[in-house]
Amino acid sequence: MRILVLGATGLIGGAVADALAAAGHAVTGLGRHIGPAAAARGHCQWIARDIAACTRPEDWTPLIAGMDVVVNCSGALQDGPRDDVRAVQESAMLALWQACAAAGTRRVVQVSAVGAAMDAPTVFMRSKAVADAALAASGRDWVVLRPGLVWAPTAYGGTALLRALAAWPGVLPLPLTLADALVQTVSVEDVAEAVLAAAEGRVPGHRTYDLVEAEAHSLASLVAALRGWSGRPPLRITAAPRWVARLAGLGSDLLGRLGWRTPLRSTAIAELARGVRGDPGPWAAAIGRPVAGLGDTLRRCPATVQDRWFGRAWLMRPVLIGGLAAFWLASGAIAMAQPGAAAGVLTARGLAGAPALAIVLGGALLDLALGALVLVRRTMPAAACGMLAVSAAYLLGGTLLAPDLWGDPLGPLVKVVPAMLPAAMLLALAEER
Repeated sequence: MRILVLGATGLIGGAVADALAAAGHAVTGLGRHIGPAAAARGHCQWIARDIAACTRPEDWTPLIAGMDVVVNCSGALQDGPRDDVRAVQESAMLALWQACAAAGTRRVVQVSAVGAAMDAPTVFMRSKAVADAALAASGRDWVVLRPGLVWAPTAYGGTALLRALAAWPGVLPLPLTLADALVQTVSVEDVAEAVLAAAEGRVPGHRTYDLVEAEAHSLASLVAALRGWSGRPPLRITAAPRWVARLAGLGSDLLGRLGWRTPLRSTAIAELARGVRGDPGPWAAAIGRPVAGLGDTLRRCPATVQDRWFGRAWLMRPVLIGGLAAFWLASGAIAMAQPGAAAGVLTARGLAGAPALAIVLGGALLDLALGALVLVRRTMPAAACGMLAVSAAYLLGGTLLAPDLWGDPLGPLVKVVPAMLPAAMLLALAEER
């Protein structure tokens, strides 16, 4: 069959595209930025499209032409500079269902989420529910799959946060808010197999199925299980008050305005607080077996040294960003506050006063700009490159104009070299998926 997979560049969509292609189907993946995915998955065809902009049936008509099945794995957790939740999960989907009905698409598989309901507390879940209901009323042969917390070998979003929590330094207790929140998990492989079964018509259509394991775990026990999975000794976990979660959500929402898609935004916290739970019975009856429990999922995917590195690196990345921003902003502010003293280092070595002052003020403004730009997700890689370039220029200029500073007891030039390493490390950690 010819199958179009929306969101094939994502955690779930990528696994779904692989499973469908491995079963012999002709898969076309659709996503906003397809470059890395297209390079990694040459067994799929690719279409670059912003789903949020496809809000009319005619926007979808050429994309679904000739497709037997359409699978939607796209989604957006919360509004931000790069995301419009209602546009992606509601407006675009309502238009897609109309286009599928007009084109006679054989079957539509919607990957929704456990907890999707019209009266849910978050726009994420309400918009999912609107799309699910519209699909059910569309007249197409349809299946809605609602996964719980998806565990995957790929570390992104919630799976990245869980790895980071499991990597918490053992000498300190982990202050965990919502430690008693109940969660049912599902492996991304089971989600992909469910989509394959639905696409091939091996489960009854016109049904909504929850994809969750039978057992529910508290968040604290889930972190403890992942701690053991990663090969680390047990961790002391202390329950933090719920206001800590609200504060984390507020801070993460502010970071979201800068383009950072942190998994601690208020939407994720609100949904975790009410529990990630569903009914595993209907899917187990339809397929003849339940999805794997957390223990089996982790045994099928043993932790590697890369998992252990990632957990610690994920914790360090915000430290690197905040530290670099503070350092460069402080450097620029100090120079702006005392331009004469800073210029004196150059005039004492023969440079005229006006050029020396211009160099100091220009460098200070550049420092302030780089310190601010590293805080913005879109400009962070360029800012890190700029920090390396400015540092290299500082070393070169210092060597030409004041070579004696290499022997200064305080090491103003020597210290620049190790100061460049955090920017280089941040560049190495720039990719999110």
